[in-house]
Amino acid sequence: MSVPISIVMPVFNAGKFLHKTVEAIDAQRRESGWDIELIMIDDGSRDDTYERVEELGEKYRYIKAIKLSRNFGHQAAVRTGLEFSDGDYVAILDDDLQDPPSLLPMFFEYLDNGYDVAYGERKKRKEHILKRLAYSSFYRILRGLSSIEIPLDSGDFCVMKRRVVEHMLTLPERNPFLRGMRAWVGFKQIAVSYERQARIDGVSAYTFAKLLQLGADGIFSFSKFPIRFITFLGLLGLGVALFYSLFLVVMFFTVGVDVRGFSTLALLISFFGSLNLICLGVIGEYIARIYDETLHRPHTVIEKTLNFESPEEHRTSRKRAHEVEKA
Repeated sequence: MSVPISIVMPVFNAGKFLHKTVEAIDAQRRESGWDIELIMIDDGSRDDTYERVEELGEKYRYIKAIKLSRNFGHQAAVRTGLEFSDGDYVAILDDDLQDPPSLLPMFFEYLDNGYDVAYGERKKRKEHILKRLAYSSFYRILRGLSSIEIPLDSGDFCVMKRRVVEHMLTLPERNPFLRGMRAWVGFKQIAVSYERQARIDGVSAYTFAKLLQLGADGIFSFSKFPIRFITFLGLLGLGVALFYSLFLVVMFFTVGVDVRGFSTLALLISFFGSLNLICLGVIGEYIARIYDETLHRPHTVIEKTLNFESPEEHRTSRKRAHEVEKA
């Protein structure tokens, strides 16, 4: 394949097995005749991952690397890699071989045939049943709530044409949800089904808390349903209060029942107090995201790079290239 290819791969605590992933990519590169750059973003690893990246960079000259100053999160790391990519075709790949490089030629064929994006659709996941159930439920809830059509069971594993990447990079979210951003920009996209493999080694960097944060980013970034649901809850609460008040008045005047009492008062206060706290929490989530956007902080801080020009020069050149393309 003569089209220049960028493979963006975030790495985290992968020092023990990273060489296996790179070897798999290199084997596919030689088989397919790729002209590639492999961009690895070390997202604040606590082991010797970056040292292994530097060693691999000596052996495979097409490797480029970015070391972040701390752990900024998977999505921010991938976005940084996209910002530094130069290929006409851009692939996003994880470091654990759950999405094998051997699938990429099939994905690239769709781009050769006129598609702008080919993304992986996971038919099977070799993970714990509770985790599979959680993922499946999340994607269906997100699709039901979202204002755009976000594909079911799709992850970040995909290949994209350069123009799609450039448009994604214009989106300024401080809490990026890349698969949602990919769906939002549009263009001609296709799902490619595959069976996701087990991790080659180690444990996932996505803890339960991080998965919850990712889910919140997806829902609050691409859905207005939660804040609109508050209005519905308010109307429902008002209806319950009016109905209950009418019921008490009728009972008092018709049956003569004494409706005064601490239990009734405590029940109503508890119900509406909890409802208020939930509503304030949802509103607060949106306000917090507005606050994040107003700070205008960079998505990541780069400590050092390998085989790149300086970050400032690269970002300036990418910005100029994008302005020329728009003109």
